[in-house]
Amino acid sequence: AYSNRRTRRYLRRRAIRHVIPEKADQAANRRKRGGAGGRPPGFDKERYKKRNVVERAINKLKNFRAVATRYDKRVYIFLGTVTVAALVIWLRP
Repeated sequence: AYSNRRTRRYLRRRAIRHVIPEKADQAANRRKRGGAGGRPPGFDKERYKKRNVVERAINKLKNFRAVATRYDKRVYIFLGTVTVAALVIWLRP
């Protein structure tokens, strides 16, 4: 994810809790500006770990060509494709 004010503002407006770590150079610039730099953005390590697990699961699903390209026109057929891919991943030794 991108760590910048614009992205964080967009997420706040949509009432989405972000899990984006602040980059070291951005933190240094914020501290350099003092009181005008604003407060540090919130960061929850546990939520970040959970996000990582979800992203890795999505990447595993995308290894299946039918899921990655989404040629299916109907949503219920695509859902079935994703379900079969998830079952194959789950049942692999």
